[in-house]
Amino acid sequence: MTGDKKILLGHGSGGKLSHELIKDIFFHHFQNPILAQFGDSAIVELPGNLQVQNSGCGILTPHSAIRNPHSGIKLAFTTDSFVVKPLFFPGGDIGRLAISGTVNDLAVMGARPLFLSTAFILEEGLEMSLLERVVSSMKETAVEAGVIISTGDTKVVEKGSADGLYINTAGIGVVEDSLCISPDRIKTGDKILLSGTLGDHGVAILAARKELPEVGAYCNTPLLSDCAPLGGMIQEALGACKDIRFMRDPTRGGLATTLNEVANGRDFGILLFEESIPVREGVSAACELLGLDPMYLANEGKVVIVCPEADAGRVLDVLRRHPLGKDSAIIGEVVKGPAGRVFMKTLVGGTRVIDMPASDPLPRIC
Repeated sequence: MTGDKKILLGHGSGGKLSHELIKDIFFHHFQNPILAQFGDSAIVELPGNLQVQNSGCGILTPHSAIRNPHSGIKLAFTTDSFVVKPLFFPGGDIGRLAISGTVNDLAVMGARPLFLSTAFILEEGLEMSLLERVVSSMKETAVEAGVIISTGDTKVVEKGSADGLYINTAGIGVVEDSLCISPDRIKTGDKILLSGTLGDHGVAILAARKELPEVGAYCNTPLLSDCAPLGGMIQEALGACKDIRFMRDPTRGGLATTLNEVANGRDFGILLFEESIPVREGVSAACELLGLDPMYLANEGKVVIVCPEADAGRVLDVLRRHPLGKDSAIIGEVVKGPAGRVFMKTLVGGTRVIDMPASDPLPRIC
């Protein structure tokens, strides 16, 4: 029972409060077998014997499709909303974030992203030039990702009712019939790969909010968001290993939350190696100054991949050859126990439990 409880900022953070909200309210009322997948996208199968193929003009045509007489059309379907504050930040903006985040939620389910919808909630008084900058960024990112923005909607609310603009998206992609990306397929001995450095997006948002002390003297790299569409790189990884067990982009709540979602309630544990986890110098310096942990910071252009040990080296090579995956690393492995837990071998030789946070320390980061 919810009683007199109220919504907190932490309920939108991706941590324990978000999971409680989803379980107690949304899943309680909406529960069905598709929703119970709890993936970044729902995998739905349509009746018929056609695999969808993009004709090049945005139309799905039966004569150009690949026939599959057994299982019909398998699609990934996702939706997301973006309320990031501020609208523009080092390395990106709300428009690039919206397209990238939606594409990535499809891609980590093994789908080839095809079509997106986009709906805007605009605040009265928003500068038209600012809106055009955001829309132009969305167009450029959609071209980069190879998707078509095919439908949308616009609403305007009174001045003071929104922080300039919010964006809602939905996306559809097609999944090869043989692919099954699910934590249920993870086995003891599998390797865990990360496609790059942790915490870049979270620190970039801090910098944009002027909440970050000057760390330039401590690092040689700019503090930029990693915001990017990962569909192309993920398809290359799938080409190197059709038996990839699981993928997810570690956004709100960071890597720690993602891996706890994977391990929770299962008969295996996850062991990480701190020395193998890539973190940029500037992010590390910012975390030390503010008492943050990069394990819990948001990322918007990284993917976690779990694959068989025999395939890990090949997948890693493919990731590192891609511009978005040059800092990829094997960061851990699936172990027998403690079951349902995530823990890490630290640089000093100890073992540290990596728990799921109650909420993200940085609200409004996507």
